[in-house]
Amino acid sequence: MTVLSIKNVSKRFGGVLAVDDLDLTVDKGEIVGLIGPNGSGKSTTINLICGVFPMDKGSIKLFDNDLKGLARYERSHLGIARTYQNIRLFGGLTVWQNVWIATRQNGIGSFAKKLGALFLRSQKSVEAVDELLDLFALQNKANIAAENLSFGEQRRLELARALASEPKLLLLDEPAAGMNSEEVQELRDRIFKVRDLGISVLLVEHVMELVMNVTDRINVLNFGKKIAEGKPNAIQGNALVQEAYFGS
Repeated sequence: MTVLSIKNVSKRFGGVLAVDDLDLTVDKGEIVGLIGPNGSGKSTTINLICGVFPMDKGSIKLFDNDLKGLARYERSHLGIARTYQNIRLFGGLTVWQNVWIATRQNGIGSFAKKLGALFLRSQKSVEAVDELLDLFALQNKANIAAENLSFGEQRRLELARALASEPKLLLLDEPAAGMNSEEVQELRDRIFKVRDLGISVLLVEHVMELVMNVTDRINVLNFGKKIAEGKPNAIQGNALVQEAYFGS
């Protein structure tokens, strides 16, 4: 089943064609990578999916829902959640409060069912937040202001908050930026946990250690145009991809 369908999507900023006639799909339970050199259109693509920018042409669908003209909050209600390249937490609020705000948006009921045994004690939002903090190893930081967390902890909090909104599709915009190798491995394991909950993932990332070890398929952009698509091992050996990254 196709969760996300992008067809013939283009976006221009003045004289720059940031996304050029892009086709991309994410199926249920898939982790799909979106990679490319700086300025290739990756983050713009995420912003088009979320409704930050309107597309100039093409269509974007979540399941059978056409997203054209929908506000960002409407797309969120349909099941799209995201993290940001630059962390955007409520720094003055506690860790617990950051996650609780997201559960208030859509309600916690159906997400509680997805987590199954994790929610057997109660489906109240208070306990649901606690379970999410456990899932991301943040329970002992629950009462600490988000701005006082370490960088890696802030990244984990972003993931917990995104999941609290009960997404069907999770968009990750460079979640491994600034992480060391051990943190990248922990992030990989958590992305697999997200997938195991039935949530599809579109991953934008420069850290190839993560991309090659977590994705089912990879799409490669260069100057806004998709130049390759395939499994990680095929992408590694693709001549067009090597040229885009390293030159001819």
